[in-house]
Amino acid sequence: MSAKPLDDVKVVTKDKEYTGILMPNDDDNVIVVKQISGYNIGIDKKNIKDITVLNKTKPTISKNQKKHVHDKKKPTIVVLHTGGTIASKIDYASGGVTAKFGVEDLISMVPEIEKIANIETELVANMMSEDMSFVEHQKIAKAVAKYTKNNIKGIIIGHGTDTLGYTAASLSFMLENINIPVLVVGSQRSSDRGSTDAIQNLLCAAKFISKTDFVGVATCLHLTSSDDKCSIISGTKVRKLHTSRRDAFKAVNDTPIATVDYQSGKIEYQKEYNKKLDDNNEENKFKLMNKMDDDVAIMKMYPSISSKTFEYFTKNFKAIIIEGTGLGHGPTNLGENNLKNYEILKKYIKKGGIVAMTSQCVFGRVHEAVYTNLRRLRDIGVIYCEDMLTETAYIKMSWLLGNFKEDQVKELMVTNLRGEINNRILPSEFLEN
Repeated sequence: MSAKPLDDVKVVTKDKEYTGILMPNDDDNVIVVKQISGYNIGIDKKNIKDITVLNKTKPTISKNQKKHVHDKKKPTIVVLHTGGTIASKIDYASGGVTAKFGVEDLISMVPEIEKIANIETELVANMMSEDMSFVEHQKIAKAVAKYTKNNIKGIIIGHGTDTLGYTAASLSFMLENINIPVLVVGSQRSSDRGSTDAIQNLLCAAKFISKTDFVGVATCLHLTSSDDKCSIISGTKVRKLHTSRRDAFKAVNDTPIATVDYQSGKIEYQKEYNKKLDDNNEENKFKLMNKMDDDVAIMKMYPSISSKTFEYFTKNFKAIIIEGTGLGHGPTNLGENNLKNYEILKKYIKKGGIVAMTSQCVFGRVHEAVYTNLRRLRDIGVIYCEDMLTETAYIKMSWLLGNFKEDQVKELMVTNLRGEINNRILPSEFLEN
């Protein structure tokens, strides 16, 4: 097909003709045309008889776009792009959302960042975060590992917000002894909107990296709905708690590592954190451990859940994360169906299946011994995951199965490796507003 995205085209199908703008599209089997009415239509390529280009689009280059010049006096920060709203800007000619990934593109969007650091960029993926898989997590981890060999101050990863917490958790486990700050940054609103949070989040991340001695994986996003501060949160303790608010991300069962003032750049640390290690010591050497086993599933408990559901999960997955009710309960006690659920789990675990328990309650921890029903599950081998988020438990289980022998997994699942388990939860570590 000679037509390219944003060309004006006429598409002739077996039944009809369509005229409009050819839109960018990742589906190889379909083309998308924005019609004069403003509505997009997807057309199956099998039904297309001819495509005629009516007008070729001409690339536009901003006259104000300057070439980035390296300054030896400034630290260097690498920005890895994966797609998502943070890299998106509406093209009002087409009505579509486009993404720019070059150094000059980033600086034209956020010119203040050039005053903070030298910027390097790389496109690792270009997708909305709901389409992310372990394959993309592995690509990001490899890119991070590559840049750790250079003399850089830190890395910013631009990411869609919907599954940002999963990626942050994955990288936390994959990047063993990472000796620089790696911040996963997203935005709820694209950079062309007056209410965008992209610029503040990027600048606060850059300011934090340029000044901090923190090392490890964390996120940097709005602390409040106002443009005042960003919160730096551990990659294993962060969750998106609102669909659209700019302050959607909160620390769960934890305190943020720090806050960064948007205007002044002042950093206020909230807790103890990991600092740069002596990497001449062999134990502190960075290791890329990015193998993942995707034979893991999350099963949510709810009233009247069928034994068919238990049978499906136990027959098809090597390990299951049960998101139980309250302290870690499941319908496994009273009633014929529920007792059958219990027997299915018991048989599954006896044959080598692994079951780990988290809670549907966002805050707090599961406990294996408070009630008899909890102890019954513990006694057949269900692992209680303390105060871990369900998402983090899922990622950790997949990572453990990918990198360790199965007889090590159960012990490591309840061992704090990356700050995913806190022995004590303070009252201040509960969402209060």
